[in-house]
Amino acid sequence: MSLSRSARTVLAAATVAAVALPLVTTAAHAQGSKAPAAAPYAGLPSGTKQAKTLVIGVDGATFDAFSRADVPNLRQLMARGLTARSNLYAAPLAPTVSGAGWSSIATGVWPDKHNVKDNNFTAPNYGQYPDYATRLETADPATSTLVVGTWSPIPQIVFGAKTDLRIAGGNDEDTTAKAADYLAHGNPDSTFVHLDEVDGAGHSSGSASDAYLKALNTADGQIGRLLDAVTSRPTYAKEEWLVVVTADHGHTPTGGHGGNTPLERGTFVIAQGKGIRPGSVRDDVKITDIAPTVLRHEGVATDPAWNLDGTSLAELKPDAFDALRPSLRTPVDETGLPADAEGWTNTAPEGWSIDNSKMPAGGVTEWRGWSFATDEFWTNAERGQGRETNVRARDVFAVADSDEWDDKAHGAGQFDSTLVSPAYRLNGAARATVSYATNYRVDGPQTGDVYVSYDGGAPQLVKSYRADSNTVERLELAVPRGAKTARLSFRYTGTNSAFWTVDQVAFAQPAPPSELAVASLKAGTVLLGRPGSESAWKVTATGVVRTAQGRPVKGAKVTAELTAGGKVHKLTGTTKKDGSVRLRTTVPRGVAGATLTVTDVRYKHLAYHGELDPVHSLDLTRPTGHRG
Repeated sequence: MSLSRSARTVLAAATVAAVALPLVTTAAHAQGSKAPAAAPYAGLPSGTKQAKTLVIGVDGATFDAFSRADVPNLRQLMARGLTARSNLYAAPLAPTVSGAGWSSIATGVWPDKHNVKDNNFTAPNYGQYPDYATRLETADPATSTLVVGTWSPIPQIVFGAKTDLRIAGGNDEDTTAKAADYLAHGNPDSTFVHLDEVDGAGHSSGSASDAYLKALNTADGQIGRLLDAVTSRPTYAKEEWLVVVTADHGHTPTGGHGGNTPLERGTFVIAQGKGIRPGSVRDDVKITDIAPTVLRHEGVATDPAWNLDGTSLAELKPDAFDALRPSLRTPVDETGLPADAEGWTNTAPEGWSIDNSKMPAGGVTEWRGWSFATDEFWTNAERGQGRETNVRARDVFAVADSDEWDDKAHGAGQFDSTLVSPAYRLNGAARATVSYATNYRVDGPQTGDVYVSYDGGAPQLVKSYRADSNTVERLELAVPRGAKTARLSFRYTGTNSAFWTVDQVAFAQPAPPSELAVASLKAGTVLLGRPGSESAWKVTATGVVRTAQGRPVKGAKVTAELTAGGKVHKLTGTTKKDGSVRLRTTVPRGVAGATLTVTDVRYKHLAYHGELDPVHSLDLTRPTGHRG
């Protein structure tokens, strides 16, 4: 599906009329803001936060065209921050169109959750998956949120009515002027700006045209004006700005989008701000990461119950599969791909292994048994067979593809391969959690099964797949008492069916129950100077360590920290026969208060986590030195 600008505007306009949203919407702030509210600026309430965000969306911008375009502001942002390219979905998840793209950016989830799969916005699931401005306002109504967009559904539909001010710009020049005015003279905490005319040039002339490059240059100048507005703020030096530039989809060389070609699916995230290394490049960042990144920067923690697909940049970590990227290989049998395309390997990362003992000989080399691949390589091996739905995998992922393997002659028998994890060390807790991103797609006879084996014992079935599943799995395991290690295995069988992808495998356990406890903790203080003075003072703390069953423990090492005057002093002691331990220190002159906290207790193999302690922290005050 590929809609022209005029066509999608007509469709969106019909939806706007149906929901009857005003062109500009303001939402009154609730009481209890963090700072006295300054006067609003032109209808926008004044923000209260030092951390501020500016997200700029350039509709239809194709990253591949940047190397041919005059875009100095974008190049400067990339030099000063992060550049991350990634791919979108395609049908059947959703076509590469604006409604689906901007909804994914704003909500932090993919189209199978927010349910916007075209530009009609027929039944969006924004109630369950609202935009990030709505989440900011819900968390703190004193937050000032601004959305200015050329394409009217951005301010009128994609971003909800809780947003303080939503403005339809009309054209990119008006959008830029309005947004720059609010950034320079108002005080928004979170701003989203949508520029539309690059997409128009793409529809009219194609991404290979001079007109498209000129439109990119114009948009780059508008981005520069928005950045100048930010830096012109009188309070700029005291603020922490996160700036993000992204796009909702790309464009074909001759014009249009909606399909599954690399140029249509290609998108990007450029980000500059605190904690982002200048000039960095990442392969694991997706457009759904923008919303949680903005939320985190603005001080709003992501609730697991929100079920977001995105992860904030600060929390996003590579997995073992991603370490394979430097060793990825060029095609062997997949001759439809460029000869220099590096995107697959059947060599597992350290600790992992592949059991192909039941695999027939032959078949397509790249997909004989479990392999590790990138989206660019795997999806373009043969487009239009649902591989583009693998949106929850990142960078390099594991894939078993019986359909593609079967495209070359092979020995008798079905595809039958098992991916085996490292042996995870167990800590004694009775439960464990296994999580992984998975896309299991059926198109014929196939099976997918997950097993766990403890201490090298017989595999136990944990999860079976027989129907399509595209999700992040979280499985609870009951760990046998005394087990020391656990190993996972993913077995896939198929007869010219479809595929199974697995990524971001994690094995975690809660802290085991404590077997030690600080049964009592008290402290005495003595002023080391004349009564009533600000002299230094001595602290003598006494604690008693017992087992969970109440027996005193001799020889346990107790570690505590005394926090006083902004400094932390480490204290250690060893328990006596009756389980008692004494810790002494001196608080410097001029410090009126301190906090003593037990941080660790060590004795042989017994666990200590503090949950059995009646008290493991004391607030202390400098004594006056007066008697009576």
